[in-house]
Amino acid sequence: MTTPPDRLCSDPRSKFYDEALLARGVGVKFNGVDRDNVQEYCVSEGWVRLAIGKALDRRGNPITLKHQGVVEAYFRDEAETPT
Repeated sequence: MTTPPDRLCSDPRSKFYDEALLARGVGVKFNGVDRDNVQEYCVSEGWVRLAIGKALDRRGNPITLKHQGVVEAYFRDEAETPT
């Protein structure tokens, strides 16, 4: 697979969770900035869910906010390869 999926989530309870892809390393650029706190994204709809600091909800999951904008997903191993 050369491109990441349109939608991916890091929560194992989600139907958009894929452990193999997360282990491979998926990077996300949101509005041109490489983000490392993305919990879920959707490229076609143009949104990301970003974790807010170290705050957790009562179930121990990170508290997230949904942001609209330009989303670009890529595999980290391909981005590190010099061309």
